[in-house]
Amino acid sequence: MKTSARNQFAGTVKAIKQDTVNSEVTIALPGGQELVAAITRDSCDNLNLAAGSPVIALIKSTHIV
Repeated sequence: MKTSARNQFAGTVKAIKQDTVNSEVTIALPGGQELVAAITRDSCDNLNLAAGSPVIALIKSTHIV
């Protein structure tokens, strides 16, 4: 997979909180930090995300809050 995103974080899905439209995905990073991402519920389902799944979060610098 090619990407231009410079902010890449590998981790494991710790928890998923699903709402009607969006999902809040908590990712455990190797150093003990956590990253929380808000994605659409459809994306969460299409990616087959579940607790324990290995993931790579790609974040555009303009989307960091």
